[in-house]
Amino acid sequence: MKEIVIIGSGNLAELLAVAVAAAPELQLVQLFARNEARGREVAALAGTAWCGDAARLARAELYLIAVSDRAVAEVAAQLPLPADAAVVHTAGCVPLEALPERYARRAVFYPMQTFTRGRRVDFAEIPIFIEASTPALCDELEACARCLSRRVLRSDSARRARIHLAAVFACNFANHMYALGERLARDAGLDFGVLKPLVMETARKACDAASPADVQTGPAVRGDLATQQRHLALLGEQPSLQEIYKLISNHIWETSRKI
Repeated sequence: MKEIVIIGSGNLAELLAVAVAAAPELQLVQLFARNEARGREVAALAGTAWCGDAARLARAELYLIAVSDRAVAEVAAQLPLPADAAVVHTAGCVPLEALPERYARRAVFYPMQTFTRGRRVDFAEIPIFIEASTPALCDELEACARCLSRRVLRSDSARRARIHLAAVFACNFANHMYALGERLARDAGLDFGVLKPLVMETARKACDAASPADVQTGPAVRGDLATQQRHLALLGEQPSLQEIYKLISNHIWETSRKI
């Protein structure tokens, strides 16, 4: 499978289009997106043609549906995709069965990474989880995925959903903690810059360790209740943050005692 059409114009569609266009073994035939302005922008970044009319959808061997999780089934059902083509969605927590049964060659291609508009990533470093309706299609999709990444893993929908959950904790929730830290730093008259060395070292240390649990620090893992009470007092007018602080501190303490 070399000829590819990407469907979508969001953050993942943008980065995927650029990566496919840059892979010598692959050919990005077209980018299909209803949003003309954004679709043309992404197509231009990838050096391919944009199309917003389903009747003019290009013929390809592989259609990568890179849209929001809730739109996968609807988009796949509405578009007139060739019956003999591979129809593949890119969502982490959407089962293979979300794609209509009329597509005999249906599959999943999930790159586990955080994608932001305008920010480039090295696709070669991204784990790509694949699943397909037949073993033969899985072999084809793996060969295609290896044109983009050095790490391709086969996974069924149930395992992929768990991996996606792990990614939410490690990425989305962690980033939200950074945002809360920034807000508390601003309350002290400082900006996020003062926390950046700490954030970088925390990430490096977690990646270098056999397990992030091995390098957990802070008052919770030490059982330092006096410091925790002082922190809770500082959050006295922010009850939601107090609850977050208590829940996470208690969980760190409970789990660290079992390690």
